[in-house]
Amino acid sequence: MEVGRGVRGLMRVILIVNFVAYLIVLGLAAWSIDKYIDGEQDHPHLGGNPSTSFMLIFALIAGAIGECSVLIGFTHLRAWRSDSLATAASSAIISWAVTALAFGYQTLEAFITISTVSQLIYVLLMHAGMLSTRFGPSYGSSS
Repeated sequence: MEVGRGVRGLMRVILIVNFVAYLIVLGLAAWSIDKYIDGEQDHPHLGGNPSTSFMLIFALIAGAIGECSVLIGFTHLRAWRSDSLATAASSAIISWAVTALAFGYQTLEAFITISTVSQLIYVLLMHAGMLSTRFGPSYGSSS
């Protein structure tokens, strides 16, 4: 039986959900910051809060780092070795932390919540693979 067979299927689904959620976050944040730069601050979507521009910048950064983390995750899913596990786990933790910082913007909040929860599940799956060969390639495995 292949090592981590059940987790691989679940990880693929989580990565696809993350990919779509981060694309939506990037699209909405980019559109919103474009409206904000054009001077449409009184748009109902943007609100009048002075911290809006900072939240939009955090959302853009979280989306970009999240997409990079998903691409590294797909690479790990394909390679399925302990060295790719370390890279994917570290980028997933950083992506989750930055995504959690992006909370606070009304329209993007639902997608950021989805991204944060699915990224947390992905991080937990990665750490399950680090701790036991039953769930994936562990650091102690020689493959």
